[in-house]
Amino acid sequence: MELEVLGYISAILVGVSLGLIGSGGSILTVPILVYMMSVDPVLATAYSLFVVGATSLVGGVKNILNKMVDLKTAVVFGVPSIIAVYLTRAYLVPFIPEVILSVGDFQLTKSIALMLLFAVVMILASMSMIKPRKKTNDYDISGIKYNYPLVLLEGSLVGVLTGLVGAGGGFLIIPALVILARMPMKLAVGTSLLIIAAKSLLGFLGDIQGDRDIDWMLLSIFTSLSVAGIFIGIYLAKKIDGDKLKTGFGWFVLLMGIYIIVKELFLS
Repeated sequence: MELEVLGYISAILVGVSLGLIGSGGSILTVPILVYMMSVDPVLATAYSLFVVGATSLVGGVKNILNKMVDLKTAVVFGVPSIIAVYLTRAYLVPFIPEVILSVGDFQLTKSIALMLLFAVVMILASMSMIKPRKKTNDYDISGIKYNYPLVLLEGSLVGVLTGLVGAGGGFLIIPALVILARMPMKLAVGTSLLIIAAKSLLGFLGDIQGDRDIDWMLLSIFTSLSVAGIFIGIYLAKKIDGDKLKTGFGWFVLLMGIYIIVKELFLS
């Protein structure tokens, strides 16, 4: 019960993370649901899509009102990503066998495999966050240009990854928008939230079409707390140095990724 209460409190941090740096929400959501709320890992990836999608939608709408979203980019990047995540959740995830590999007494189950994949994603995400970025004008939109083939490819790959591990992919979307579309950082964060919202919520539809038993009470409370957190994060973003915060969060994510690998392989 104490861990469950701590899990609900931690839900606020999911929103704070999304509000502050535009990513990291799902990186917190899945471990919180699995280790604090005792949710099955496969189901936790589905819950994560809903929580992060709903929370990002609130942040995305707020950024639209503040004119910090480029809608053209959201469509170009978002459409292939949305299609990929929906197909992954509806068809690829159910197709994965419950026991993928057996070696002696060790069984690589579907749940363990998804948690290990998620841990690898966390470690890659942490490197993206820890690495210092080149200083640019965060609000200058005059240089936006598109490398359409790469943007479409990146959107599709992020969609598949989102579908597999329930990660919104902000840590992949933001660098892609900055590098492939030459988008200013602040605009990339705002646009990223809208893309994450669309593909996560539509990806979740792929789950509820199946026979999953969704705990709507848990999901509603967790999501409401996360939405409250994003308002806190957006407010704090005006007060805190984003680069320092992102670096510190990156080290935390790295340690969490290593912990999940050790736990799933050696402590389960």
